[in-house]
Amino acid sequence: MTTHADDTARPERARLGAYGEDLACRYLREQGLEVVERNWRCEHGEIDVVARDGPCLVVVEVKTRRGTGFGDPVEAVTVAKALRLRRLAAAYVREHGPHRGPIRLDVVGVLCLPGSPPRLRHVVGVGS
Repeated sequence: MTTHADDTARPERARLGAYGEDLACRYLREQGLEVVERNWRCEHGEIDVVARDGPCLVVVEVKTRRGTGFGDPVEAVTVAKALRLRRLAAAYVREHGPHRGPIRLDVVGVLCLPGSPPRLRHVVGVGS
């Protein structure tokens, strides 16, 4: 896990989110993806992780939860959220120059149940 200098001052929710993103990035690298950028922001919102899977640009939404009271973490990505991620992907490409390969939207859900190791679920190609 990557530690952040201001972890003690960060709200618990932000620390949990950063922890989930750290785990997701490690997992994506283990799957052969190259993590290009984290927490890219523009006026339309934020992309948690931008990665490359060969010629494919992958925009990754990471959802981290401590329980399943509101369902599996990946279920938090609604159709509206997927459409917003598509707009964010277009904004990212506009800012970083042309991308001639495919663009894919993925979700990594991280479930951190007390007393258990974190469980990751990777959904490839959301809204395709």
